[in-house]
Amino acid sequence: MPLFTRLLPSLALFPAIAAAAETAPAPAALPVAVPPAAETAANDILEHFVDWLQLRFFPDGSHGELVHGIAFGGLLLAAILLRRFITNIIFRGLRRLAAKTETTLDDKLFPALEGPAATLVMVGGVFAALTVLKLAPTVDRLIANGAKVSLLSVFFWGLLRAGGAVLDHFEEIGHGRKMNIAHFMPLIKRTLAVFVIIFGVLMVVKSLGVDVGAVLAGLGIGGLAFAFAAQDTIANLFGSFVVVMDQPFKVGEAVKIGAQTGTVEDIGLRSTRLRLLDRSLVVMPNKMVASEAVINLSRFTSRRVEQTLGLTFDTKPEQMEAFLGDLRQIILNEPEVDPASVVVFFTAIGVSSLDVLVVYVVTSPDNLAHLKLRERLNLAFMRAVTARGLAFAFPTRTVQLEGPGAKALVERKA
Repeated sequence: MPLFTRLLPSLALFPAIAAAAETAPAPAALPVAVPPAAETAANDILEHFVDWLQLRFFPDGSHGELVHGIAFGGLLLAAILLRRFITNIIFRGLRRLAAKTETTLDDKLFPALEGPAATLVMVGGVFAALTVLKLAPTVDRLIANGAKVSLLSVFFWGLLRAGGAVLDHFEEIGHGRKMNIAHFMPLIKRTLAVFVIIFGVLMVVKSLGVDVGAVLAGLGIGGLAFAFAAQDTIANLFGSFVVVMDQPFKVGEAVKIGAQTGTVEDIGLRSTRLRLLDRSLVVMPNKMVASEAVINLSRFTSRRVEQTLGLTFDTKPEQMEAFLGDLRQIILNEPEVDPASVVVFFTAIGVSSLDVLVVYVVTSPDNLAHLKLRERLNLAFMRAVTARGLAFAFPTRTVQLEGPGAKALVERKA
């Protein structure tokens, strides 16, 4: 599903966010933003580093460009070495420590953070090295903005990976304890990703000096239009929450939703995917899933079977009594049938048959086992009918002819 489609419901929230942004103090709007004092301190450190190189190699103040080139190369080399130190020493040690703990959370969290941490060091080193080159002011501003965007992007990438690792850990725990919420962790992870990306984009925009309140206000006006145009999307979103809270089914279960019967393959923010018996894929909007009657075929504890056998009218009472006893014994001989549930009675003299009601409960919830049992019993019923010299009835109708030519017509047909 495209990310833009997932974000449509969130646009309807922008008017409230914009109003809050206009009344909130500017410095507290985005607390993760880099403070100007920290940025100034970083620039001072780089300048002192260049001055130290100048005094160390060329005290007379000559070869300034060479000194800046040495500083550039030194910072790049330091970033590369620090990156290798982080990946080969620190995180390798953390992984070894994690392997000794009882929990598996750290086994997932440290590998998830290793890539963002190493990338953060390299990005910081590259932009620090570019800063000491003393390029044109326009280029320096581009480098500074690029550094902010890159560092914030890596930070939120790490946040996304860490959150995913934590949710994966709880998903494993849920599966181990057979908790239904575990099957909805993919939905929770997608929702988390959407909100982290939205907040990350706002942070990047704020770091570039753009008035976030004005942006949110503009987006809020557009969000109202999108909200009206995306009513179905919002309804599907609420439908997904209903599915999560009510938990009528989970991934992998066989269900019947409305007229569709299949296996649940995925439960998303907008839709639920069913793999039908003919292997075709049906994508059902969640608002339909929330409003339709859902029959969970995987949660049968037992299966009740009710059928009627029709015998011909030439069946004698003694034959019927013996046949009823045969049916009861045939069904009771099956170990997968609940003996207390067996019902076999001659219930009706129908229009074209003598009707025998047969009811029993199959204790196995497995559908394939249920079908095999019904096949065995039906074949046994047929053999019992043949052994007693009986016959199954089929719909018949007697036509009585009257009038002068009726007898002649019957004789001619005979």
